[in-house]
Amino acid sequence: MTADNTMEHAGSVDGSGSVYDVEIGSLQGGSADLGQYRGKAALIVNVASKCGLTPQYAGLERLHEQYAGRGFTVLGVPCNQFMGQEPGTSEEIAEFCSATYGVTFPMTEKVEVNGEGRHALYERLVGFADEEGHSGDIRWNFEKFLVSGDGSVVARFSPQTEPESAEVVAAIEKVLPLSAA
Repeated sequence: MTADNTMEHAGSVDGSGSVYDVEIGSLQGGSADLGQYRGKAALIVNVASKCGLTPQYAGLERLHEQYAGRGFTVLGVPCNQFMGQEPGTSEEIAEFCSATYGVTFPMTEKVEVNGEGRHALYERLVGFADEEGHSGDIRWNFEKFLVSGDGSVVARFSPQTEPESAEVVAAIEKVLPLSAA
């Protein structure tokens, strides 16, 4: 903590600017290159393989498939901060997601979403409040952030909100850059 009680660590940002400017690694190694999503909408979700909410992977994949042609992607961000529910290596996570849920959406490296080690991506996300007024720390696995094409956060959904719920789908539909064919 600095003298003004703000967190300071490598990769920290002030929470302003585009999410798509943040550097983060890919689950497969190398850069995830968030800049490639500029002009697209993205649903960013902290994910885990051994959580009661893990079946949400199926709904996330269906959203990704349904809206990919309209400038949308789901971006999975593995995190092991909640009761150690994402203990696997990058290879184990990728194999689990592919074999169990047929996941084709992009995944980043495993990161911390809370605390002093919070990744810069989550520094940009956590200031946005959900409909209940919650902002700040991620509450659990599968908290969802909808990001518009300019990289700004436009919606936040609790971990218990199903990916294909009416409120998530409506929010996605509002920010899709391309209309239905």
